[in-house]
Amino acid sequence: MEISQVISSPIFIAFFIGLFSSLHCVSMCGSIIGTLSYSLKPEIRNNKSKMLTFIFSYNFGRIFSYMLAGLIIGFIESIVTLPLGADHGHRVLQIISALIITGAGFYIAGWFPSFAYIEKTGSFFWKTIEPYGRKLIPVATLPQAFLFGMVWGWIPCGLVYTALALAATSGDILTSMLSMLTFGLGTLPAVAGSGMVSSFITRLSNLQTTKKIIGMLLVVVAIFSI
Repeated sequence: MEISQVISSPIFIAFFIGLFSSLHCVSMCGSIIGTLSYSLKPEIRNNKSKMLTFIFSYNFGRIFSYMLAGLIIGFIESIVTLPLGADHGHRVLQIISALIITGAGFYIAGWFPSFAYIEKTGSFFWKTIEPYGRKLIPVATLPQAFLFGMVWGWIPCGLVYTALALAATSGDILTSMLSMLTFGLGTLPAVAGSGMVSSFITRLSNLQTTKKIIGMLLVVVAIFSI
């Protein structure tokens, strides 16, 4: 496979969408990590290695939900592209995906605040499953942490939907799932790290220059995606 094919593949691009967007989302996700961390028993909070396992369990549950969403969107893609033909339908989805990624880039940069309305598309489903997450608090075990992360993964987020739009261009269900996996892994350093270096990450994510750089990088990613 040529380097240009690797760079333009949904799996590769999804990782960078996660990496570039994670600083923007860390204020929300970081606060969730903080709340859950403080709900743990003192003997867990005071043990860094145990604390780390719980933080990663939360995040792996979240990423698992992203993969499940990728499976669903991959299945929908296979049905939607049938009337248009595989090649033509795939190209149409690529263009739509590039436009959504560009919108996300402008949104992060502060030039397109209306993009936030895309998050309303998942509000109904979130209201349905969010009570199940609350029932898991206080989290006492690693399986509970994983399950809470799975619920957390469905919280309405325009940037997750951006990654899903990209996953819809993957061409098959497996690649769609892997794209969402790499997207989640891209968000992992900032979100998991927010519990350890929260003040630095929060300050960095609030800098307008940082937001503009990340936003423009996403626009470059959109260009590579087509």
